[in-house]
Amino acid sequence: MTKPEAVEGPNKDREDFVALPLLTHLVEFRRRFIYALCAVGGGFCVCYFFAPEIYAFLVRPLAAATEGEPRRLIYTGLSEAFITYIKLGLWGGGIVAFPVIAAQIWFYIAPGLYRAEKRALLPFLIAAPVLFVAGAAMAYYIVFPMAWKFFLSFEMPGVAGGLPIQLEARVSEYLSLSMSIIFAFGLAFQLPVVLVLLVRARILSAAQLSQFRRYAIVLIFVIAAVLTPPDVISQISLALPLMALYEAALWAARFVEKGNR
Repeated sequence: MTKPEAVEGPNKDREDFVALPLLTHLVEFRRRFIYALCAVGGGFCVCYFFAPEIYAFLVRPLAAATEGEPRRLIYTGLSEAFITYIKLGLWGGGIVAFPVIAAQIWFYIAPGLYRAEKRALLPFLIAAPVLFVAGAAMAYYIVFPMAWKFFLSFEMPGVAGGLPIQLEARVSEYLSLSMSIIFAFGLAFQLPVVLVLLVRARILSAAQLSQFRRYAIVLIFVIAAVLTPPDVISQISLALPLMALYEAALWAARFVEKGNR
């Protein structure tokens, strides 16, 4: 196969831009995908080794919510604890491998971007992981303590002729819920990145975002109700920051529109 020649004309400001056939793009995509899988696999091996420490980190809010009372997590199937450790390893491995995955995505799409487009995307590449960590931290340090105390408030001591109601949580259910909430909060905090990117691509405008604000508030509360446990505290804890992020995205969209002109 002869080496494709550099493209002139509207693409001349791209760095080392060459016109490549579809098969070459597929081969490059496979190569980047394999690198990303290897990163996840390596992260899984490391995190599986440290699964007890990850478990202790995730269960700490529940232990703190019980205020020193003796508490335990149980498993009811022979393989449940082992599968839970596998899930912890995969969850932690995905987080550890995220920088490598993001880098592979960037290496794949960067050759097709103009220099100006690369500079425009850089702030979004920085903001996305920062916002994800902020959302995950909010879920762990703010939402978990309030939500767990709320659920524990339904415990009841035994009365005459009755039996007490006491939490005996399954380890797989608790960790799955915790990991899902952390991921959901991190994902939800990507809202301003998505909105500003749409404005940058001229798909949306700041005026449209402003007009859609009242509907966005309703949609945010619906999303919060879906992503969080069924209690008002968790839903409000996610909805209020998302409303603030929507307003921040609106401000950033106006700034981006000025740069588009």
